[in-house]
Amino acid sequence: MSPTGNNEYVSAKDALENSDIYSAVNQISGDLATVQLMANMPRAQGILNNPSTTANGHTFWQSMYSQLLLGGECFAYRWRNPNGLDLRWEYLRPSQVQTYLLDDGSGLTYTVTFDEPNLGVLQYVPQSDMIHIRWASTDGGMTGNSPLKALSNELQVKSSSNSLTLAALARSISAPGVLSIQHGGLLSEKMKASRSRNFMKQVNSSNGGPVVIDQLEDYKPLEMKADVTKLLSQTDWTSKQIAKVFGIPDSYLNGQGDQQSNIDQIKGMYTNALNRYLQAILAELDNKLNAKITANIRTAVDPLGDSFAATLSGLAKDGTIANNQATWLLQQTGYFRMKCLKLRTQRHNKL
Repeated sequence: MSPTGNNEYVSAKDALENSDIYSAVNQISGDLATVQLMANMPRAQGILNNPSTTANGHTFWQSMYSQLLLGGECFAYRWRNPNGLDLRWEYLRPSQVQTYLLDDGSGLTYTVTFDEPNLGVLQYVPQSDMIHIRWASTDGGMTGNSPLKALSNELQVKSSSNSLTLAALARSISAPGVLSIQHGGLLSEKMKASRSRNFMKQVNSSNGGPVVIDQLEDYKPLEMKADVTKLLSQTDWTSKQIAKVFGIPDSYLNGQGDQQSNIDQIKGMYTNALNRYLQAILAELDNKLNAKITANIRTAVDPLGDSFAATLSGLAKDGTIANNQATWLLQQTGYFRMKCLKLRTQRHNKL
């Protein structure tokens, strides 16, 4: 989706040149890739942990999720053995894939253009050989919609605002102040310029001391007017629009957010946003791997386990669970191991 609003195709690289979009995509895709995917069958778990032979699992999944966030869908080709077992998955750019509906409407077929010359173009690829994750579909789930479609006007406004801001700054006066001379209308332009140079020479050579001026002269330093500061900050609202489209709190982009929302509320809203993306991902993986795939989102939103420990502590105090049960749960999640590692790191940094 082009920022100019012309519905032109642009690469992910061009879209990521917008700092707010880059921040949103980087944070969401990174956290989604951190989520632990668990399958009820070993063969499915193996391909989920290491889907690619050219990248590690985290990098592969973050690339997939980044494309999902930018384009509304992402693709991977399943290389399988004669028995149908997955050997590896190959990430595919959207420009490499064309999606078609079968004549009888019973399914989808794909035409895939590989980068490898010896593979070339592969036609009539059945949907069982493709991982095709869609987001915000409006055609019955066959294809996805890019969130950037909802941002075409905002991106165009921001691009114009950036150009306006740069032009205003380039044309702004960079002088430190104004030296007024009473009855100075009798002075020529050359004499005014000479007086300005002499005044600045005195300022630079005074070593921080007071500047002495004539009784008929008056010096006033320039200050940045409110109009200029407003011009520099007027595009902040686009960050909120981008955060809204991706479904995350705007504090994750501009560091401010709603002052009435506490950290737990913001984290809860962000967790809900990740869960919405995860449901689309899990549905595709369940369908293609013929396995039950679940996700442990806590590794992304609570990496140290402090929030989980606080919840268990509250349950133990209320008598909902016993103290030894809370301790056992914390041991199973590796909470004590992570805390010991954190303490050792803090001690090492102090040395």
